[in-house]
Amino acid sequence: MIVPTRRWAAGGALLALVALAGFVWPAALPLLILLDVAWLALAVFDWGRAGRGAIAVRREAPPAFSVGRAITVRYEWTFTGLRPQFVRVREALPEPLTVPTGERALRLVPGANQELLEVMPARRGTADGGRITVRRLGPLGLAWRQVSLDCPWTPTVYPRLAEAGLRALPARVVRRRESGLRSMRRPGEGRLFESLREWVPGEDTRAIDWKATARRGKPIARVFEDERRQQVMLMLDAGRLLTAESDGIARLEPAIAATLRLAHAAIEHDDDVGLLVFADTVQAYVPPGRGRRALRAVLAALAAADGRLVESDYALAFRFLATRSRKRALTVLFTDVIDRQASATLVAQTATLRPRHLPVAVTLRDPSLERVALGRPETELAAFERAAAEELLQAREAALAAMRRQGVVVIDAPPAAAGDAAVQGYHRLKRRGLL
Repeated sequence: MIVPTRRWAAGGALLALVALAGFVWPAALPLLILLDVAWLALAVFDWGRAGRGAIAVRREAPPAFSVGRAITVRYEWTFTGLRPQFVRVREALPEPLTVPTGERALRLVPGANQELLEVMPARRGTADGGRITVRRLGPLGLAWRQVSLDCPWTPTVYPRLAEAGLRALPARVVRRRESGLRSMRRPGEGRLFESLREWVPGEDTRAIDWKATARRGKPIARVFEDERRQQVMLMLDAGRLLTAESDGIARLEPAIAATLRLAHAAIEHDDDVGLLVFADTVQAYVPPGRGRRALRAVLAALAAADGRLVESDYALAFRFLATRSRKRALTVLFTDVIDRQASATLVAQTATLRPRHLPVAVTLRDPSLERVALGRPETELAAFERAAAEELLQAREAALAAMRRQGVVVIDAPPAAAGDAAVQGYHRLKRRGLL
């Protein structure tokens, strides 16, 4: 493809002066035609010279990015021409990535050339892209020769990470173990069977093993110990309730950030962590695992989580979990509640996790709705809006109360504080030994 330059356009404008001379000198018109043809031929000649030498490019980029953290991507250009050449580069970046300038200008010399480009991830997700369009300038500066290079790129942008915490994760776990902050063996507590011993009068009779008592002819008690590694199952609701925006941000984003924070905290405590992302269907499932490998799998699933304007199928999600997670687990559901009628299925299904699992619901409050409910109305319309907001909040509290009565631990927090609240609730449950 031939693209004229500004220099060629300026020369064409000067040739227009010859056309003006044709009003007083008739021979100028045939001369103008000859000059125009020569000018066009010169542009075509320059365009042909611009294609001398092949151009190839290779991109060196990390496999994943983090929202809000700029990363430098390295490009290696190879040019086989005999003389340096100026080029303009425009790249079709994958949607989650942005660059300060859309077009880059380079001077390629024969051989290898390096380019460093700072890329800023704008949002999480995974997308395809990377097709590069190059305009090569001819030696006379009259025409660009446009070519396209296929350089496929499918980066993954993770949610915003606490890089210092992730990088220090192995060292922090070691320090916890050295300082004694690990699961200690405490006979008589916990749920993991250890041994049998003779029952002592005054102890809890629920610890008596009646079969062993019948065999030995005297009261025998079971001794338990704490499980050294427990299981934390995270469930993220990506349905309609979390697609709504709060202060201009989709409520799914702080829910994802809170899920990541809790996963990181559980890995620090040497617990096994799994993840289930669902809406009307199951989007992703990560079986419980331990360490950095499990955290990376959770990160990849959260990066691809897609909010959908559909009603979440809680029955499907809990049936899916029941068939794949039979070990007792702390099951944390990140969702929202509007009112008891709209969330009746959620309230009923969450309670089915007991007694096998310990269910926890992390619900996100709506600060904008609370501001309307607490504000002082100055118009009649504002008064009606406040009354509607108060009614919604009361219905929401009734739904949360119903969940608490059925044994669900409810953590209700604003979106910005959901991560801290979830981690604090997790620590409280660990200290109390409820799992």
